[in-house]
Amino acid sequence: MISTSFAIRLGIISALLCAGFSFAAPVGAAEIEPAEARFPNALVETAFPGAARTDVISGSPPAAAAYRDERLAGYVFSTRAVGRSVGFSGNPIDIVAGIDLSGRVTGAFLRRHNEPILVIGIADTRLRSYVQSFAGLDIRTNRLAETAPGKKGVPDAISGASISSAVIFDAILTSARSVARSRGIIGTSRGGRLNREAYAPAGWSDLVADGSLIFKKITADALADGAAIRVEGAVASLYVGLATPRRIGENLLGQAEYQRLTASIGANDNTIFIAGTGLWSFKGTLYARTGVFDRIQILQGERTIRLLREHYRNVERLAADGAPEFREAGLFTLPADSGFDPLKPWRLSLLIDIGTARPSAVDVSYALPDFYRLPAAADTARSAPTASADGQPLWQRIWVERTGRIAILSAMLLILSGILVFQSALVRRYRLYRAVRLAFLGATLLWLGWYAGAQLSVVNVLTFAHSLLTNFHWEFFLVDPLIFILWSYVAMTLLFWGRGVFCGWLCPFGALQELINETARKLRVPQLRVPFGLHERLWPIKYILFLGLFALSLHSMTNVIFGAEVEPFKTAITLKFMRTWPFVLYAVALLLAGLFIERFFCRYLCPLGAALAIPARLRMFEWLKRRHQCGSECNICAQRCTVQAIHPDGSINPNECIHCLNCQTLYVDDKTCPPLVMRRRRREARLALSAGGDGLPADRSTPA
Repeated sequence: MISTSFAIRLGIISALLCAGFSFAAPVGAAEIEPAEARFPNALVETAFPGAARTDVISGSPPAAAAYRDERLAGYVFSTRAVGRSVGFSGNPIDIVAGIDLSGRVTGAFLRRHNEPILVIGIADTRLRSYVQSFAGLDIRTNRLAETAPGKKGVPDAISGASISSAVIFDAILTSARSVARSRGIIGTSRGGRLNREAYAPAGWSDLVADGSLIFKKITADALADGAAIRVEGAVASLYVGLATPRRIGENLLGQAEYQRLTASIGANDNTIFIAGTGLWSFKGTLYARTGVFDRIQILQGERTIRLLREHYRNVERLAADGAPEFREAGLFTLPADSGFDPLKPWRLSLLIDIGTARPSAVDVSYALPDFYRLPAAADTARSAPTASADGQPLWQRIWVERTGRIAILSAMLLILSGILVFQSALVRRYRLYRAVRLAFLGATLLWLGWYAGAQLSVVNVLTFAHSLLTNFHWEFFLVDPLIFILWSYVAMTLLFWGRGVFCGWLCPFGALQELINETARKLRVPQLRVPFGLHERLWPIKYILFLGLFALSLHSMTNVIFGAEVEPFKTAITLKFMRTWPFVLYAVALLLAGLFIERFFCRYLCPLGAALAIPARLRMFEWLKRRHQCGSECNICAQRCTVQAIHPDGSINPNECIHCLNCQTLYVDDKTCPPLVMRRRRREARLALSAGGDGLPADRSTPA
């Protein structure tokens, strides 16, 4: 039997490739490209229309001064050089843009990216138009509601690429603000300014040693009246610091997360980092009801700043090397209109009540190290207006915006789980089973695929594997909630049911193939049955395609995106056939083949199905029932299997099964399954004898 030996060989090949992968040089690592001397004139014309000339690229962050009539008009910069911008895929993204002296974007040009949906699928004219439409964006605005894509002054996201659109938005806004601050366009003051942009790698111990983070251990003896209860160890151990400067914030959170944080708050807002362990929680629980953290507040001079839930962001993982584990850690955004001055000393006041006569207020004092201070800029007339900020990171913003879609998808997955768990009851009611299956496939195609655009791809698998070996961040995958939820569900169901749950129920292109073939059968289009010997030898094609794409990913993820066009998903589902004719012709050809051979693409060419089949061998249960007569006395299930996943010996190949449950309807049908037919006849004969009849069953037909 070819399947067992092939699986063994495939496992060996996969292991060897994985071993090679671990020694391969990372692809698309976030390295800064060699510095440019000048921006090409063609880029300047797009980024800063009307500029007569530009200087060489210089300064920190690097930018080129742009002139009109020999007077300084603004600056041109690269988001990659300024903020080390990365895309949704985790690979570098570079946008050349300009800002004028009023703090508005003059133009933008997407010079380099590796975003999967943008590399192939989005017309170049649409992409160029979207990026250029950032001209006029006011970078000084402080309210997130005013800077969210689709709001006033911000271009609408590209249809079918909303996540990549949001990443482009963050890259432009964050880098433009960095350049504007460094050149005195925003955020200036007479007493100097905060050095937000300077960056150098630093571990946790480095940040503590140089005063970027302050540590304080609070014991029971330090409380005002002592403690009425015995406390072993510290009541609370706190680390506190200003996370606004890039050297502190990016080392604590990681590059991508810090970029999203800075893009989601106001231009002059600040962020405080607090982490703690010990008996006493600095957050408490009352804030969940009142919206105000009652145990902590910021004191600066005569000013008291209350910390609000709407400005809080939980930190689950710290990126700094050597960072300890904390009971709780979070970031608090202080809006510019709160009056907080990051250059002046401030205190975190923690209220502790563990049985003392009265609550004790313990202060943690913080003074910004001098190397985060810069002298005042020459021009102080252009300081930004102040307003409040939302402070939500990109991925949380998207989850909130798509609450309705998340609820619908969750309901679909709950229904599917019920179908799978109670499949025995469903398959006994054939008409109900067919209605449920066709309705679910229709919802998968129409809503999940064409409306929500949640079509999984082999690119997701390879991007995830690539990120594990380079610069892994959960946030890259959280920014698309439907895809994240789908992958989480598929990963779980692989352990219980195998690959068939996704391929048979949740793949929009698979649903399209099956519904088209169902229509063809109704119209009596002849169906071709591939001889099992040939059919079995065509199975490995999809595994070869997957392994080829996997090997290609060792060299270039960009090439993988091109190679993944073997999947027609982007053409038929994501872009709804709105592509150039070669892509449409390929997708239509596969669908035409599916008229005569159901799920032709799924059977022989789908690399995603191959990728899911490999770990699916580890599934924990066998949900599909078989009898000892299967394959020896009866081959009805094998003949009627829609994808020919049942071997002539009656065994089901889990690598090919799509878990459609069709064979299970036959398994319980006492009009079709020979063992059940014989059992029914014997029962009817006994009933006839007991009734005084001639001993012959009423149904004298022979089994099919």
